[in-house]
Amino acid sequence: MTTTEEENTLQPVIIAGLDNNDPSFAYSMEELANLVAANNMVVQETLTQKLDRPNAGTYFGKGKVEELAQLVAETDIKFVITNDELSPSQIRNIEAATKATVVDRTGLILDIFANRARSKEAKLQVAIARLKYQLPRLRTSMNVCLDQQTGATGSGFTSRGSGESKLEMDRRTIEKNIAHLKEELEAISKSESTRRVQRDKAGIPTVALVGYTNSGKSTTMNGLVRMFGEGEEKQVFEKNMLFATLDTSVRSLTLPDQKQFLLSDTVGFVSKLPHNLVSSFRQTLAEAAQADLLIQVVDYSDPNHKEMMATTEKTLHEIGVKGIPMVIGYNKADKMEDVVFPSREGDNLVYSARDEASLLALVDIIKEKIFTDYEIHDLLIPFNDGQVVTYLNENAHILSTDYTENGTLLNVELHTADAARFAKYFAD
Repeated sequence: MTTTEEENTLQPVIIAGLDNNDPSFAYSMEELANLVAANNMVVQETLTQKLDRPNAGTYFGKGKVEELAQLVAETDIKFVITNDELSPSQIRNIEAATKATVVDRTGLILDIFANRARSKEAKLQVAIARLKYQLPRLRTSMNVCLDQQTGATGSGFTSRGSGESKLEMDRRTIEKNIAHLKEELEAISKSESTRRVQRDKAGIPTVALVGYTNSGKSTTMNGLVRMFGEGEEKQVFEKNMLFATLDTSVRSLTLPDQKQFLLSDTVGFVSKLPHNLVSSFRQTLAEAAQADLLIQVVDYSDPNHKEMMATTEKTLHEIGVKGIPMVIGYNKADKMEDVVFPSREGDNLVYSARDEASLLALVDIIKEKIFTDYEIHDLLIPFNDGQVVTYLNENAHILSTDYTENGTLLNVELHTADAARFAKYFAD
């Protein structure tokens, strides 16, 4: 199927947005178009307006609403996607004027998340966010509203009470559903928290990949898992699309020098990420909040990568991730001309997640940051304590081995806990 044929099978939409003198407005509209594509739709028309602030009733000014209505009539496009979250009355008024279905940016992102959720945890998180989004948007039908105002038999107050009761019933139903889903999510979260506590007790450091959606976090993780993980079955899903995966994946990596750490791949961010989603995914993002090191993966080939970095840092702040050391990984250097990679400047790395030398350079930075509690010692171990030599060969980095008449002489890099444990063998 050609690109044109594929586009013809997708739902055409109009995207529309207000420019409130925001320097990143053009970028946000471009991103909205990408979100539309991620939801199996295609942008056919774009409408924008410069306005200091949104119109309280119709988002756009009156003239622009009329222009939008005319555009809908001329193109017969049934969906309008706006670049901001709208109030229920704004959606109703635009729909009344245009006779089209209006979906705001928040609703669009929630739809994408609902379609991409795979694990039970992700599905619960999205369901909670969608219900919270729907709650203030509940309204009685137009017929009920008319009955309330013009009851022909003089029963207007009765109808009004009936309408309000229905609305209250719907609201209570949604609130109960939210409470029930939260209980289910809490049970899963407790299980995840228990696993994190167990990992913490094991003393294994953790590294979390964070960043914008589609920046290459999953590709980075898969590359490292292939080199230092437990096999292909531990690969995570990756695809060149926004929000390819919503689940946090954790993998154990063991380096050639026996050092071990846990690597997590978290859900990606996007600008204007709905507050309810951030709140619902807070537990999923706990891997980042409790990591020893963050690696912010950036799509260096994207001209808007600075805005993406700002969004990532803002979102991390919103979920309470503070004071954790961060390394910036400028990924996708292979897509750029005249860029040498891997190249390091301080703690930051220009790299390609598909390049082995790049991943090794990234590992070098990780090791410097998280394995600071290691010491190098000479140990002279008597031959009758051969089990100590076996343990160190399996769990430590042996730099050299020599055999003397008094025992095995090892020059070894030890974790401080092992250094204290085997201090009696120190020969240095």
